[in-house]
Amino acid sequence: MPNRESELRKLDVGHIFHAHSPNGAGLICLVLSTTEETIQSRTVTTQVYLEFDRRTGNAEWGEEPIICTIDSVTPLPAEVHNTMLEIDRKFRLERNLERLRLTDAEKRALVFVASHYPSNQL
Repeated sequence: MPNRESELRKLDVGHIFHAHSPNGAGLICLVLSTTEETIQSRTVTTQVYLEFDRRTGNAEWGEEPIICTIDSVTPLPAEVHNTMLEIDRKFRLERNLERLRLTDAEKRALVFVASHYPSNQL
């Protein structure tokens, strides 16, 4: 079985992964860039930038730092992955609140992700 660090090292620009915070919040993250030490990412729905340690999978967030931890790097099916990219783009660029409403496809993708990542933990 591959170890955690080797799985984290497979993440590259454009990949989507899942992390969690101590309060139970799930974070769907898009990889923006990587270095030997870090994975720079942005959460798809809230557009929060996080920098994860490539060895541990941990990131600190907030003024009183909360540790977020990568818990799944299992790829999404292509259709769901593409829908997550659409959601990311919408929440990053759209300013009209009416157009921020989720489509049925986006809702289905988020429901899929809610069971996919917990079933495919690191």
